[in-house]
Amino acid sequence: MQRLIIIALITMSVSIQAQVSKVEKKIVNSVDTHHPEALRLLEEVVNINSGSMNFEGVKKVGMIFQAKLDALGFSTKWVDGSAWGRSGHLVAEHKGKGKTLLLIGHLDTVFELASPFQQFKMINDSIMSGPGVGDMKGGDVIIIQAMQALKDAGALENMSIIIVMTGDEELSGRPLNLARKDLIEAAKSADIALGFEDGDGNPKTAVVARRSSFGWELRVEGVPSHSSQIFTKDIGAGAIYEAARIINGFYEALSNEENLTFNPGMILGGSTVEHDKEMDGGSAYGKSNIVAKYTVVTGDIRAISPEQLKKTQDTMREIVANHRPQTKAEIIFDDGYPPLAPVKGNYDLLSYYNKASNDLGFGNVTAVKPRDAGAADISFTAPYVAMAMDGLGPGSAGGHTVNETADPRSIAIQAKRTAVLMYRLTQEKVITGQKK
Repeated sequence: MQRLIIIALITMSVSIQAQVSKVEKKIVNSVDTHHPEALRLLEEVVNINSGSMNFEGVKKVGMIFQAKLDALGFSTKWVDGSAWGRSGHLVAEHKGKGKTLLLIGHLDTVFELASPFQQFKMINDSIMSGPGVGDMKGGDVIIIQAMQALKDAGALENMSIIIVMTGDEELSGRPLNLARKDLIEAAKSADIALGFEDGDGNPKTAVVARRSSFGWELRVEGVPSHSSQIFTKDIGAGAIYEAARIINGFYEALSNEENLTFNPGMILGGSTVEHDKEMDGGSAYGKSNIVAKYTVVTGDIRAISPEQLKKTQDTMREIVANHRPQTKAEIIFDDGYPPLAPVKGNYDLLSYYNKASNDLGFGNVTAVKPRDAGAADISFTAPYVAMAMDGLGPGSAGGHTVNETADPRSIAIQAKRTAVLMYRLTQEKVITGQKK
């Protein structure tokens, strides 16, 4: 099977166009040479459970990648995550000249120790399965393979690169400002950020915009009474009517905003409410002939830009403040993932990536629609870098389910695209835009 993969890779290499330089041809040859090794590495890390709450497993995967990066000449460290209730992060740095490139991966998966989905399987030459083959141990292996190729081609020596592989992307630790401190500090030192999530699972696309993911909690209180007194001057509308007014108000004011969604996912209401915040559930007690005293609603907001997010939150606050008689309400917004806005620098970076892909014979790469891309760690870099792009992981399907698969051939393709892009980005003449 591996022989078939190698033959396919060699065939693709023959089709590389003349505009690929000697150094870039060395990059391609290195990826092909090390591809079987890359698949063995992927199998090794996939077979280690690293569910976000399996701290030992997350660190074990991190130590494997740390050893690989140490061997490639990076200075590495493990950042303990006890301050934010998670395992920790792997941070690696290679000091060189010119622009600093930040590469982002994550070590954890959604599959905890209790999951039945634990093993890597090579189904055929185009399908492999296992927890994290796509999201995103496959992306982490692409990072390693690209670094190996740059080193073999003699290009890594003068490059300035920071690699951050977080240990809690799938279930972020709290407080979030501590959990993402190392990533944000790396972004402040970088000019360009590249993320290796699997995007929409199609290697012919890349992500230049991601929407935010912020939670909200609506708390409403009314005056309890026998239902015969509802709507009277002293009793008013009750908590459930007020919550319904607010939620419908959100819909009427904001549902036509492009690329914006705000979903009320859980509601509890009645005479008493017990809200389990950790599980985002709970219990409520009430009777049809009693005016509800309490209502709790939780949901999320996904916005395309900081401006849209702020406008949305301000509008929601205004709607909440317009109380029905004898009710009161408040809305609380929690820490969340910021948006990666579709700015010009990101599209410029996509154009460089697209050219590299075409020069390598892999065809065009287009932008993923923002509503098809969830929140990811790269969004934390948006305020600090001139360019950012995500979705450089493998071709995949079935992410976050026991049917997760990826295409092993895409590991090599993405490593070639990435390494050639990075090499070209270190050439000053192709850089546009200013660090934010």
